[in-house]
Amino acid sequence: MKILLVYAHPEPRSLNGALRDVAVQELKAQGHEVQVSDLYADGWKSQVDRADFPTLGQDERLVPAAASKKAFEAGTLTEDVRAEIKKLLWADALILQFPMWWFTMPAILKGWVDRVFAYGFAYGVGEHSDRRWGDRYGEGKLAGRRAMLVVTAGGWEEHYADRGINGPIDDLLFPINHGILYYPGYDVLPPFVAYRVDRFDESGFEPVAERLRERMRTLFTAQPIPYRQQNAGDYLIPSMHLRPELGDPTATGFAIHLNDEASANEQ
Repeated sequence: MKILLVYAHPEPRSLNGALRDVAVQELKAQGHEVQVSDLYADGWKSQVDRADFPTLGQDERLVPAAASKKAFEAGTLTEDVRAEIKKLLWADALILQFPMWWFTMPAILKGWVDRVFAYGFAYGVGEHSDRRWGDRYGEGKLAGRRAMLVVTAGGWEEHYADRGINGPIDDLLFPINHGILYYPGYDVLPPFVAYRVDRFDESGFEPVAERLRERMRTLFTAQPIPYRQQNAGDYLIPSMHLRPELGDPTATGFAIHLNDEASANEQ
């Protein structure tokens, strides 16, 4: 199988750099093909601006979504963006690896998403009607592929628990897992998270490395997070509200978008 690993850390000698090498080595040992997009090393341009749309007239107002749609359809996206889209279409699985900075991904990785997930490619596709609301949340151009996050955090695991001060890790990563990866169709695996990484020494590294190796071995066999598909009947269209008879009617928040019933039936 083919894997694209998008790596976002400025220091190659960091713990993240070591974990990236562990992941790549294990994937190759399993017989997979791997490409790595090292955003800092590549000098990735993170901001969306007029330079992304070379055919946009100097007198035209920049509307990013409209410009992205026009450029994607015309094949005039910049070369760096087109190269990353080609990698995504090549890959059977996508891994995003990053340190958690201020409760989210580094700006350079968010900029990769902003520029590469173009209109007409990762969003804005499919029929919009009273029966469907586009090909998204379980459908889309990247459906049939897998994705997962490899994340490092400085805080304790307990700080990211259900009652931890930082908030549950699944909630913090929901906008990425559900809103960036599941949206264009990926089957999203539970994230790999390493905690208290600022206090690591050599003795602490190997257990984490072995845990990561195991996740790489099960990249194509592990059960994805059981998100509800948008167009499969669970949501009212066009309001996109979860049907009132599904789940706990008093519940709110991210967890209502998990189909726990389907997950239980598969076990």
